[in-house]
Amino acid sequence: MDLAQWIRPGDGVVFGQACAEPQTLVEALVAQRAAVPGATLFMGVNWSGIVKPQHADHLRLTAYCGSGHNRALADAGVLDIHPHPYSQLAALIRSRRIRADVVLVQVSPPNSQGEYSLGLAAEYLVPALESCRVVIGEVNDQVPWTYSEKRLRKEDFSLLVESSRPPVALPYGPPGDLEKAIARNAAPFVSEGATLETGLGALPDAVLGMLGDRRRLAIHSGSLGDGAVELMQRGIVATAECGVLMGTRRLFEHARENPAVRLRSTEFTHNPRVLAGIERFVAINSAVEVDLTGQVNAEVAKGSYLGAVGGALDFIRAANQSDGGVSLMLLPAARIVEKLQGPVATPRSEAGIVVTERGAADLRGCTLRERTARMSAIT
Repeated sequence: MDLAQWIRPGDGVVFGQACAEPQTLVEALVAQRAAVPGATLFMGVNWSGIVKPQHADHLRLTAYCGSGHNRALADAGVLDIHPHPYSQLAALIRSRRIRADVVLVQVSPPNSQGEYSLGLAAEYLVPALESCRVVIGEVNDQVPWTYSEKRLRKEDFSLLVESSRPPVALPYGPPGDLEKAIARNAAPFVSEGATLETGLGALPDAVLGMLGDRRRLAIHSGSLGDGAVELMQRGIVATAECGVLMGTRRLFEHARENPAVRLRSTEFTHNPRVLAGIERFVAINSAVEVDLTGQVNAEVAKGSYLGAVGGALDFIRAANQSDGGVSLMLLPAARIVEKLQGPVATPRSEAGIVVTERGAADLRGCTLRERTARMSAIT
């Protein structure tokens, strides 16, 4: 395929992240990059490692995060970071502050009505698909047809390429003893009938594994992981609305043609007006480090950009305002520090409950002196 027929020098190119990355198309793009000098790639979580530092010779590389192989790009000084909360991404794309001239998207084979599903991610792809000049699709027969908010027909694509390859899977395995200990301390704060948000990483997913005795749960989240599968199969979680599936084949097959799993745009999942209507909303997130007053660094560790502003603050604020809601911030005790080594992603004014393997510190309504004492007790 000659992508230069569709991508112009200087274009902004957006493609699906993590498990939703169209690997064949991205491989072709970096191989042909000399033909599209100055094109800007906007990437999300990069688990495939297809885009490498040397590709910055002709391409401008940007991302909202340093997750996965993006950390190597950032360490090499070739990755520009967008430090925006997730709730702003759609507006930034629609206003062309983040350009989406061309969208590379991995889709499922069409259903009997000729509709291609977005498969494993909708999130910021939806506004990008509605704003772009060109849509190039990779029809991967190993991608499940899912109930994605936007579906495409053959005439929506400028080019369609067929492939058959496993979607990129989650790089971390099941939770270890440390993660399970933290999750056990977090689980009591999840009440019956709660609606859950789970951030990236093994810790939020581990909490789901501790909720087998709950009832009437729902999920409203930016991402959905493998931890939700058993809860949904047992009827503990009735519905899951999320932006992207980040897991393994087990999760993908669970979502296949399953109306209980719906992939939505960030304009829904992170919309403060939508979130404001959710009662008993529990935001479950993790961090690089938290200081003794409840400030959260979710971006930088030892000088490397490896995290993101992401959607955590959007959900934390919603949980703090929700009737019966709560924000849980999970991390190992060793990551509680006196002074952050990176920027503040979540201010201490939004602090909820911090959970480590040694217990939980409820910072709500506490003075700075009281916070220091409570945080010190779980380090």
